[in-house]
Amino acid sequence: MNKRIFFIIALLFVLGIGQSKSQVISENFKRKVTLGVDFYNDFWFNKPLGMKTRNVNQGFNVFMQYNFYLNDEGTIVFGVGPGIGNHNLYSNMKLDNIKGDSIKFVPIIGDYRRSKVNVVYVYIPMDVKFRFKHNFKMSFGFNFGWEVDSKQKFVRNNKETSESKIVMKEKKIDHLDKFTYGPTLRGGWNFISVYVFYQINGIFEKGVGTDNLNYLSVGVSLKPF
Repeated sequence: MNKRIFFIIALLFVLGIGQSKSQVISENFKRKVTLGVDFYNDFWFNKPLGMKTRNVNQGFNVFMQYNFYLNDEGTIVFGVGPGIGNHNLYSNMKLDNIKGDSIKFVPIIGDYRRSKVNVVYVYIPMDVKFRFKHNFKMSFGFNFGWEVDSKQKFVRNNKETSESKIVMKEKKIDHLDKFTYGPTLRGGWNFISVYVFYQINGIFEKGVGTDNLNYLSVGVSLKPF
């Protein structure tokens, strides 16, 4: 599915449910199930020498959690369920060979518009949620996921005319770590929260030339329930 279409569908789905007054979704369902979307910026660490990342490396998660209430008051809740996450690394480098024996980023020579590496994960978000007075909320959790898709995309200007561009896209990058995991933090009011996730491991396998290139995701969560 095209990423932009998926992005729009996810946003409309979550916001539509949150604003709906329909009785199709019962109060019991709302208590037991959390649907949400995270919009964030990825800050990258342990970068190869000479790599400069873009200030904005936008990404998003879409997730669902089933809630287990841990006290009678309903103020402490454990949530677990499936999600999908999309992460981008925009930089002044590109992968020399996505199917090579090792991972090597090389500087881009000449004029270009953008270069990015994209990784998509299916993951399980697990959170302990605390609900306070006046609809304030906070949660501490852990995400564990599996890599399901990846690509490198490079866009440069066409030297023959300034009105066109050349797009090069390569799918399925080799030597990606098949897993991702790390802690999460959310805190906010009503349906909106600050979202933080730190990837403990790197996106690539150890020993292939780019060890522990990882990210810190910081953004907002929209959760109607």
